[in-house]
Amino acid sequence: MTFNELGLSQPVLKALNDLGFTNPTPIQQQTIPLLSKQKNDLVALAQTGTGKTAAFSLPLLNQIDLNETHIQALVLAPTRELCIQISNDIKNFSKYLTGFSVTSVYGGARIDGQIKEIKRGTTIIVATPGRLVDLIDRKAINLGSISTVVLDEADEMLNMGFKEDLDIILNQTPENKNVWLFSATMPAEVDRIARRYMKTPLELSTGKRNEAAENIKHIYFEVHSKDRYLALKRIADYYPEIFGLVFCRTKAETQDVAEKLIKDGYSADALHGDLSQSQRDFVMKRFRNRTIQMLVATDVAARGIDVNDITHVINYNLPEDVENYTHRSGRTARAGKSGTSITIVSSKDKGKIKDIERIIKRKFEKQSVPNGLQVCEKQLFHLVHKLHKVEVKTNEIEQFLPAIYEELKDLSKEELIKRFVSEEFNRFYTYYETAPDLNIGSSGSNEKGDGYGRTTRFFVNMGSMDGFNFKSLKEFLAESVSVDSKMVFNADVKASFSFFETESRFVDTFLALNSNDAEFNGRKIKVEVSSRKSSDGRGKREGKGDKHNYERQGSSRSRNDKPFRRDKNKSSGFGKSGFGKKPRY
Repeated sequence: MTFNELGLSQPVLKALNDLGFTNPTPIQQQTIPLLSKQKNDLVALAQTGTGKTAAFSLPLLNQIDLNETHIQALVLAPTRELCIQISNDIKNFSKYLTGFSVTSVYGGARIDGQIKEIKRGTTIIVATPGRLVDLIDRKAINLGSISTVVLDEADEMLNMGFKEDLDIILNQTPENKNVWLFSATMPAEVDRIARRYMKTPLELSTGKRNEAAENIKHIYFEVHSKDRYLALKRIADYYPEIFGLVFCRTKAETQDVAEKLIKDGYSADALHGDLSQSQRDFVMKRFRNRTIQMLVATDVAARGIDVNDITHVINYNLPEDVENYTHRSGRTARAGKSGTSITIVSSKDKGKIKDIERIIKRKFEKQSVPNGLQVCEKQLFHLVHKLHKVEVKTNEIEQFLPAIYEELKDLSKEELIKRFVSEEFNRFYTYYETAPDLNIGSSGSNEKGDGYGRTTRFFVNMGSMDGFNFKSLKEFLAESVSVDSKMVFNADVKASFSFFETESRFVDTFLALNSNDAEFNGRKIKVEVSSRKSSDGRGKREGKGDKHNYERQGSSRSRNDKPFRRDKNKSSGFGKSGFGKKPRY
């Protein structure tokens, strides 16, 4: 079936042809002929990415009377991003309709400019509920002539607390209007809206209520809570061509995870409600252009993200409302493509997986977090694949080839390949050769369940007299050697010295501080492996003599030393700068 068979007007068909749209999706095949020919209320259940915007926009354009100057239709959406996207789509569909206009109104933009645009006259209003209520309160908009109201993502509007706003708005519209309700899920509150404001609505569906799309693979990894971020990095490294969304529960967690990914060298950014509209637009532009490989977002901020070819959705935490999982996973596998939804769970959250399975009518596959060797193998063959497909700029490189051939003439083809591939592969292998197994119950995790492999305890000649506490010492030490602060744990801060633990693979990393002449307030930092018992069960606890020795070593400074005060805008201030750029991993 093509759009030509659905009864659309010629100007709209011409616009669709310009956009390259030829075949309607299943929900479009059902709604467009029905709503174009007759006036009905409608409840349409369809997953994200199935073409819902065109499913209601195209029938709206078929019904519009271009001789009328009043507002004829209202589209309500839960977020600014979705509001803007719908408005832009309608503009594209209507570009050959003379005298037609669409206005979008949403929070985060100047309301006076939106009022001026409404007063100039518009055919369709696309709005977020909160901003539209503001306009109603200011008597800046009249909804009395509207013939059709579309509620897009109705379930999400109710989840976001817009129930009262929806009641206010719908009570301002005529009794004889048509209401078209589009939703991915059908909770009780959406049913209430349908019963109160709709008259014997038709119901269409491209799947069962709340059911997830069939072309999404659902996977979960079970790790200790403190290993979530390590698991996220492991997933990102295992899928080198990932273009994905990472969902967090809170704005603070979203920002924290995004900042860690950026610091560790990943192409990432955050999207949450504390960003201004210009910041959100900038982030989304970078994501659409694939400048960002991973976008870390809250549920609310991610509503309305209409980006094709998202390969993975990663649930850093499961949503508070398990029904929101359907919305999250629906960000991938759009327009009939396949995708993967990955969830990182701890033991206490594991039970929610069964609840989600009942709702989405799909089974999760439990997988093990990839180990270091598996990641290295994936990265190696990704490199080989890129090498095979690389574009050779013959003219530009030609002048350099004779010297290159001369330099490499003693190497066979096999040696060349081996060395070239090793240049990239060795970076991953060095990081992952001693990486712990992150899976719960694995031999790589210790019996205490902290998710770490073998650990080593250190002495350092800094303590509370230097202004350090547990948190600041962890951050200071981690920054000094460019490791994640989570890799410094069990810090025990004394007056003139401290103990801390880290994974045994970082022993040489921290001992290197001694040879790098690292200083703090003009005094040389001294780091030693402590004889105290570590998690591998070896060694002995320090005795009184050891403690006295530590006190003596740690006390060689003036009490007038300036206390440590962390300045996020400055480096750690060691005597010799640059302990090496922090690796991506």
